[in-house]
Amino acid sequence: MSTFLLYGANGYTGRLIARFASDHGLKPLLAGRNREALEPLASSLNLPWRVLDLEDPAALDSALAEVDVVLHAAGPFRHTAKPMMEACIRTRTHYLDITGEIAVFERAKSMHERAMEAGIMFMSGVGFDVVPTDCIALHLKNLLPDATHLKLAFGSVGGGLSHGTAITMAEGAGEPGAARVNGRIVPVPVGQKGMWVDFGIKKLFTMTIPWGDVSTAYTTTGIPNIETYTAIAPGTHRLLKYQWLFNWFLRLPFVRARSIRKIKARPAGPDDARRERSRCLVWGEVTNAKGESRRARLTGPEGYTLTAISSLIITRKVLEGSFKTGYQTPAGCYGEDLILEVPNVQREDI
Repeated sequence: MSTFLLYGANGYTGRLIARFASDHGLKPLLAGRNREALEPLASSLNLPWRVLDLEDPAALDSALAEVDVVLHAAGPFRHTAKPMMEACIRTRTHYLDITGEIAVFERAKSMHERAMEAGIMFMSGVGFDVVPTDCIALHLKNLLPDATHLKLAFGSVGGGLSHGTAITMAEGAGEPGAARVNGRIVPVPVGQKGMWVDFGIKKLFTMTIPWGDVSTAYTTTGIPNIETYTAIAPGTHRLLKYQWLFNWFLRLPFVRARSIRKIKARPAGPDDARRERSRCLVWGEVTNAKGESRRARLTGPEGYTLTAISSLIITRKVLEGSFKTGYQTPAGCYGEDLILEVPNVQREDI
């Protein structure tokens, strides 16, 4: 089987993907900017490796010429996605990433025609961002085809954040949230709405955030009104009602830089034992103009574990020739049951 290039292999999630690749019969070419981290990882897994800088188009093109698929795992993707996407267009290489950033999904979508002309697929969000939520969205759309409103919520039992996820959040501090209203993405305050959600395993309080499904679920389902929620302590949500007063402060470069330094001083992410104990939780609800509704929920492996597995499942599909050219969403391309291919995922209608 043809190989793929895993960019950002030395990051927390990239390392998990590299470790799990052999379970899926895959042998990635590991790539990233940090030779000191990349070389020992590749040696320990007996995998080929390449030091690559996204600011070196010639080196990127040379490396991509050796593979059929790029799995991009180096965030924050607002900084890293564009040069890799452009390289994939130039070299006619399929592009996958694990982002959850709305702007990156919209950029990938804007490149649909160029990807079509190149005969390749662009698919952002092949991990926890946004495979389980995208599949729930399509499942609910199929249950209620005339749905006009979609709510999606997620949480976890146990778990934690990687450096990459935490830095992405730090860089977005002080920025507005987002929702889909009448087909358009509009800015709304983070935490504008809150609600309790029964995830089955546990009932959790959730609040609105700018999750990737504000972009992807609309592409997958066509539902024009979409809100996305994450689990949070009710007390934290109450404090966020006053965030507008100090958003200007959170956006200051030195404040963000200090936050990022503190993040980098912490462990890279949850260890194996913590990931094994943790579960991800997803819930969704659709309603139509008549007030009818449908709900569903699922549980699955911890979020980073799920990301590693789902991204490799999709990578293997593409390498085997199962893809559609142009911009695609996970459920839009592979159906609502894609998430059920991940071991230990359970979905139920409520």
